[in-house]
Amino acid sequence: MIFILSIAVTVYLAIGIIYFGIRIKKHSQLRDTISELGEFGAPLSPQVNKGLFLPVGIACFLVTALSLGSGPLFGLSFCLGTGYTLAAFFPCDPGSPFQGSTRQQIHNIGGFIEYAGGVYFLSKAADEFGPQPFWDYKTAAVIMFFVIILISMPKMPVRGLIQRVGEVVLFGSMIMLAMMRS
Repeated sequence: MIFILSIAVTVYLAIGIIYFGIRIKKHSQLRDTISELGEFGAPLSPQVNKGLFLPVGIACFLVTALSLGSGPLFGLSFCLGTGYTLAAFFPCDPGSPFQGSTRQQIHNIGGFIEYAGGVYFLSKAADEFGPQPFWDYKTAAVIMFFVIILISMPKMPVRGLIQRVGEVVLFGSMIMLAMMRS
C-alpha cells in the first residue's frame, strides 16, 4: 500500500509539474522553481496550490501515517508533506525570492524543512540500510546538500532544473524506502 501510494503521488506530482509548466506562459522548467507555478497572484495559482501542492502534501502525510515505526520513511515523507502543504497555503512571491513577504518566509521555511529534513533522513537511511543495488542514500543526501546551496542562488540560470533533480531524488528515495518496507 505505501509503495503504491508513493509511486502514485510521485507520478501525480510529475504530471502536474509538466502540465502547469506548459499551461503557464513564460514559465521555464529550467529556470523557474516549482513553487513559481503557484506563485501569489498568478492566474493558475489556486489550481496549482489546491489541486497539486495540497494533494501531494496530504498524500505524503498519508505515507507518514502508514509508515509509523519506519524512521527514514516516516521522517522523509513527513518533511515532503510539510513542504508541499506549506507551499499550498503560503504561495511564494513572484520569482520565489530568498527574502520577501511574511508569506514568502513561511514558504521558505516549508522548503527548508523539506530539503534539510530530506538530507537528514537520507543520511539516516544510509546509516540504516547502506547502499542498495539501485539507490545509494548517502549519494542522495550529498546531492540534496548541493541542491540546497544551488537553489538558494536566485540568479542561478538553471535553478528550476536543479530543484527538479532534487525532487526526483527525494521522491525517488521515498519510493525506494517504501519498497524496502513492503
